[in-house]
Amino acid sequence: MMRTGLGIAAAMAFFAFAAANASAETVESRYKLSIGGYVKLDYINQSAKLGPLSGPVPADGTLAAEQNESLFTARQSRLNFSLKGPEFNGAKTGAFLEGDFYGPGGSNESPNFRMRHAYGFVNWENTQLLFGQFWDIFGPFVASTYDFRSGAFTGGPNNPRVPQARLTHTFKFGDTNSIRVIAGVQNPVQNFKDANSSGDMVNVAGQVMLVSKALGVSPGYFGLPMNPLTLGFFGLYGKDEVAEGGNADEHKIDVYGYGAYAFVPLLKSTDGKSKAMTLSFEGQAYVAAGLNTLGATAAATVGTATDRDAAKGYGFGGQFIFYPTQPLGIAAGYGRRHIMDRDDYTGAAEKYNEQYFANVSYDFNPAVRLAAEYQRLQTKYLAAPAAATDDRGEADRFMLSAMYFF
Repeated sequence: MMRTGLGIAAAMAFFAFAAANASAETVESRYKLSIGGYVKLDYINQSAKLGPLSGPVPADGTLAAEQNESLFTARQSRLNFSLKGPEFNGAKTGAFLEGDFYGPGGSNESPNFRMRHAYGFVNWENTQLLFGQFWDIFGPFVASTYDFRSGAFTGGPNNPRVPQARLTHTFKFGDTNSIRVIAGVQNPVQNFKDANSSGDMVNVAGQVMLVSKALGVSPGYFGLPMNPLTLGFFGLYGKDEVAEGGNADEHKIDVYGYGAYAFVPLLKSTDGKSKAMTLSFEGQAYVAAGLNTLGATAAATVGTATDRDAAKGYGFGGQFIFYPTQPLGIAAGYGRRHIMDRDDYTGAAEKYNEQYFANVSYDFNPAVRLAAEYQRLQTKYLAAPAAATDDRGEADRFMLSAMYFF
C-alpha cells in the first residue's frame, strides 16, 4: 500500500514537473510575446431599438422606431497577442493576433470570440510586406466614436477586416517629407453579400499618401496614435459575376471605390508625446460601387432581375480631436452615406444615412478611462417603408463607457 502511495506521489510529482515546464515554454513562446487589449463596458440609452451597434435608423411609425432601449454590453472588450520574431535578411519580422467578442450568433450572456486582426509582417527600413487579416486598404478614416460602428455606415467604411497581402514602400525626401505607397490584393468580401452574385477574382487596392513632419504630430483615433500630416488618395477595384433572371446566365459588373483622405495636426504636440493642447482634424470623401459590406454603399446591386448593376453611392466624414490637458480628450464629427443614380433604386431604399457625434473622455491613469458620448442618427428613405408613417428615421443615442487598457 505504501509502495502504491509512493508510486502515485512520484507520478504526480513527475506530471506536475512536466506540466510546469510545458506551461513555461508555452507562455514564453519561441519568440518574444506580449499580451494586450482592453476591457470595455458600455451603457447605452437610445430613442429607437438599434441594439449595441448603431446603424440605419428604422423609419418613424415602425415598432422599432417607437421602442426606447437601455442596455449594457461588454462585448467590445479585446485581447491581442503581439510577437517579435527573428530577423530575416536584415528585416524585422513579427506577427499580431487580435479578437473581440462580437462573433456571429453570440449574446451578452454567451458571447463568441471573433478574429479581428491576424497578420505577419516583414519590415525593412523603407518597405513592409504584410500578409493575413488587417484593415481594409479602402477608406482609412475611422470615426473616433465609442460606438463600435466607428462611422462605418456614415462615411467611414472601415469594416470588415479583410484577408490580404500588401506591400508598403516609403519614398523619403529629406528628414521631413515622404510618399507612402500601398499596393495589395484582398478577399472580394463585398461580392458575397448579394445572393445573386459571385466573384471570380480578388480585389486590388492601393493608397498613395504624402506624409510630412512639417506640422509635428497630434492624436488620432481614441487619442492613442500620434500622427503627422497625411494627405492622399485611396482606391479599390474588382469584378462581380451577377446572375440574371434566377438562372445560370451571368454578366460581369465592376465594383470599385476611390477617394481622398487627410489628417492634419492643427495644434501639434510639444514633444511628440504629450497630448496637452493638441488639436487634430481627420476626414475623407469617396465614391463607390457595389461595396455594401464595407458600408460604403447602401446596397450591393440595383436594377431588375434581368438587368442588374452595382449600386453606386458616395460618402464623407470628418472629425476634430482636441486634448485641452493630457488626460482630457474631446472629439466631435459628422459623417454621411448617400446613394447615387436615384432612378436605379426602387421602393423604400435608403437615400442617405448620417450621424453627428461628440464625446468626452478622461484618463485617470494609463489604464483606466471613462467616456461619455452623444450621437444624433438619421436615415432618409426614398419612400416610407412598410408599416412606417414617414420616410425618415431619427434617433438620439447616449453612451457611457468604462475602459481598462492592459
